[in-house]
Amino acid sequence: MASFGYTLLLIAVVVTAYTISMAVVGHHTRRPRLVVSAEFGVYALFGLLTSATFVLVYLFVTNDYSVKYVQHYSDRSMPLFYKVTALWGGQDGSLLFWVWVMSVWSAIAVVQNRDRNREIMPYTIVAMSVVCAYFLGLLVFICNPFETYLATAPTDGRGLNPLLQNPYMVSHPPTLYLGYIGWTIPFCFAIGALAHGKLDYAWIASMRRWCLVAWVCLSVGLALGGLWAYEELGWGGYWAWDPVENAALIPWFTGTAFIHSIQVQERRQMYKAWNMVLIILTFMLTLWGTMMTRSGIVQSVHAFAQSSIGEYFLIFISVVFVVSFGLLYVRRSQLAPENSLESVVSREFAFLANNWVLLAAAFFVTFATMFPSIFKWVKGEQINVGPSFFNIWMIPIGLILLFLTGVGPLLSWRKSTGATIREQFTIPGILAALTFGIFWFALGIEHPAAVITFALSVFVTSTILQEFYRGTRYRMKNAQEGPIDAFVTLLNRASRRYGGYIVHFGVVLMFVGFAGNAFKLEKEASVTRGHSVSIGRFDVRLDDLVFEDDGQKNMVTAKVSVFELGADQSKATPIATLEPAKWAYRKPEDQVTTEVAKLMSLRDDLYLVLGGYDAEVGTAALQLKVNPLVNIVWLGCAFLMFGLTIAIWPARQRATQPSPLRRLWPSIAGSGALLIGLMATVLAFI
Repeated sequence: MASFGYTLLLIAVVVTAYTISMAVVGHHTRRPRLVVSAEFGVYALFGLLTSATFVLVYLFVTNDYSVKYVQHYSDRSMPLFYKVTALWGGQDGSLLFWVWVMSVWSAIAVVQNRDRNREIMPYTIVAMSVVCAYFLGLLVFICNPFETYLATAPTDGRGLNPLLQNPYMVSHPPTLYLGYIGWTIPFCFAIGALAHGKLDYAWIASMRRWCLVAWVCLSVGLALGGLWAYEELGWGGYWAWDPVENAALIPWFTGTAFIHSIQVQERRQMYKAWNMVLIILTFMLTLWGTMMTRSGIVQSVHAFAQSSIGEYFLIFISVVFVVSFGLLYVRRSQLAPENSLESVVSREFAFLANNWVLLAAAFFVTFATMFPSIFKWVKGEQINVGPSFFNIWMIPIGLILLFLTGVGPLLSWRKSTGATIREQFTIPGILAALTFGIFWFALGIEHPAAVITFALSVFVTSTILQEFYRGTRYRMKNAQEGPIDAFVTLLNRASRRYGGYIVHFGVVLMFVGFAGNAFKLEKEASVTRGHSVSIGRFDVRLDDLVFEDDGQKNMVTAKVSVFELGADQSKATPIATLEPAKWAYRKPEDQVTTEVAKLMSLRDDLYLVLGGYDAEVGTAALQLKVNPLVNIVWLGCAFLMFGLTIAIWPARQRATQPSPLRRLWPSIAGSGALLIGLMATVLAFI
């Protein structure tokens, strides 16, 4: 079976070469049938890689330890679910998963454009196929996931890293891949447009939804990574500027800049060359992030084993750089703007400022992440760049971005007059100032960054509500509609605009959650059975220590009762029972994981970790943390998905007597997405 899987990869290489050849020859000889043949080559590649992926999953499920990759990342005691998801548990399988997802996206892109963008499709197919060919080359010659043992095969496997046997870690990598590879499709269309010379707005219009889907996948992937760190690592946080997580955050910055910047090109025919630069940079940074995870140049719990694969990525990134910017230079005259910036008090300038701040964030995170490796290479000494260094610079950058989130959409195109500024910003400005005064002076909260975040969050939220109110009121007045009908029609006919506002609100919620970290409480205590320890509004009592074995691991669980203290800190009300634990896996040997117990609410989380125990005496070393507002971060992610659903929904044009259900459908779908997101957030912690 392993040889069959490898044969499928070899055939895929041949099909990819055929696809590239037919696309090039068909375009230059003006023979559409050859281009169509190249499109069928894309479909064939999808079929071959789907089969190869299925073969590798089958090898995991059937415990075929003659395959090295299967033996390295599974064992007989693993649950079936984790055997399947071990597909991307190591470098070889994750690269196969990468190129398989790329083949899926490529096939979808070709199907969507079978009747449009015909001029640029041949070059676009070539670009997509070259990316697939690169990863197939790695799989065939460098990282063969179907490689077998030449001698006697082991009878059991080493087992998957216990830290990866977690639902969030199962979903986090593939979601990030969807985001990474999602940005590849717009890049390939940009290359197609540059190669052909058809540089109008049509290719961007076709790729807008791809950009939004890629952006939200990357956003959700980052959030799932934070959830995994919060759930599995036991340190009480969700973001510590880990190098591999940073590698995914960097293209998120440039992708966000691109999504905002193309709006200016659509409306004012400006920033054409700049948008090309942004999409090229975003794709190159996804390759850079993929390389960082696998090359060993950074140290992280997320990273794969060190290998020589990094040099091949550097070669490919260099080729992409030369070809992309070479085409950009050749077509520079066709990318000249049709209009110029007329005022700094305009939406165009606000979006440009937003772009520069996002690029500054991407540059800083890249430099700070790579600096230890650069320093070691130059000086031969190891240094660390900790979270505090990142926070010193990124907190101000984040606050500027939050401010621009509220300012940009309210400014007028071309130039905003004084009357417009007063009308748009008076109420949000007053509410923000009042919020700052209440938190800083009335409540005496001495955390400047947190107070400014709350004030700016009120500012941005009020601008969003103001826009919804004015839009609904306008329809009520001019279309003689009721408030519900006016609101639904508003979402239907301007889905991009108002979906974007909902996404912005999700970002605001996440910033509020981030600010809660300033009020975090921590305590460590050794507690004996029947005794308790207090932290914040909670009193925690150790009831028992339980020792169990499920065949895969030994488990030590602390049975803990949680009480809520009254206002006078004397009366306590029982509210929950929690079970923090430590699990010692048999495979890999001596691997111990920390199983966190949490009591969740929108107000705060009580976060318990079993640090150690003494079975004879009956004591447990508990680490207790109270994390205020942390669940607002995950709620913000749900609103991101909700806003995306609205934004990508096709705007309904005016029609005669539309069906009431059809009018409500986008809102129903969006509400359903929000409900699913909220349910996932809640169920994740049960």
